[in-house]
Amino acid sequence: MLRFVRYACAAISTLAFASAAFAIDYPTRPVKWVVPYTPAGTTDVLARLVAQYLTEKLGQQFVVENKAGGGNNIGTEYALRAAPDGYTMLLVNPANGINQTLYKNLNFNIVTDMQPVAGLVRSPNVMEVTNSFPAKTVQEFIDYCKANPGKINMASSGTGTSVHMSGELFMMMTGCKMTHIPYKGAGPALTDLIGGQVHVLFDNMPSSIGHIRAGAIRPLGVTTVDRSPALPNVPPVGDTVKGYEASAWFGIGMPKGTPREIVDKINAAIQEMFKDPKMRDRLADLGGVPLPGTADDFGNVVKSEVEKWAKVVKASGAKVE
Repeated sequence: MLRFVRYACAAISTLAFASAAFAIDYPTRPVKWVVPYTPAGTTDVLARLVAQYLTEKLGQQFVVENKAGGGNNIGTEYALRAAPDGYTMLLVNPANGINQTLYKNLNFNIVTDMQPVAGLVRSPNVMEVTNSFPAKTVQEFIDYCKANPGKINMASSGTGTSVHMSGELFMMMTGCKMTHIPYKGAGPALTDLIGGQVHVLFDNMPSSIGHIRAGAIRPLGVTTVDRSPALPNVPPVGDTVKGYEASAWFGIGMPKGTPREIVDKINAAIQEMFKDPKMRDRLADLGGVPLPGTADDFGNVVKSEVEKWAKVVKASGAKVE
């Protein structure tokens, strides 16, 4: 019996050593990073920026693979169904938190089927109106909306997006009644907002900030708790609507079962990235604030976002066809 125990301990020690050595050597070949969006958008730009950093830091190519479609779900499922060997990553994003409730028959669960790896950035959406709209502040907007129920058209980049849900949360918390006008992406929604065909949009900052700085649309508030360094003169919506917070958040996930040593190695590289002044500046140019922490910290972010948006989806009655 004693001999068996010794053999078992030796075997466990050997496995632990092999696992640690594997993590030290990782990666030994290119790593695929699945981005569930089309190329060239802000999300894709973020992934490619971080992928380049990881490539230089870890000595192997981190290759972005765009797999758009299905409201983000096609790429997400593809990544989560990959082998848990550290060679497939997922760009986790706000749609993952929303879709868990919005879609009734998903083939995956973002909380139980994903191994969180690291947070990347959190960035605000911006509550913005067409220049001809009479309200100049969030409170004036609420007063006008309540005096004109159902007469305000709220654009979004699509049903169930963070842009749409930010507006739904605003309606839920203020009692405002607006008509939702979904578009196929932020581009056409912004075009109609600038042209005055719609009145308000809770858009992701990176796609709107150029138009805001050019004076083509008027920002009323940012959707994060704090002001954004990119728009320091724009107050948070939560200054007026107490407790309001909605933001775009991004991170890295891998399939469940990925060795912890690999997870920790990627996480450590991301924490180093946050200390790099050039990377911090480039992330800030995208409107992002670093989202540091352990893999478990990022897992808690994902869980809280799923729980938060479940309430908003149910209250709004939002559905996808």
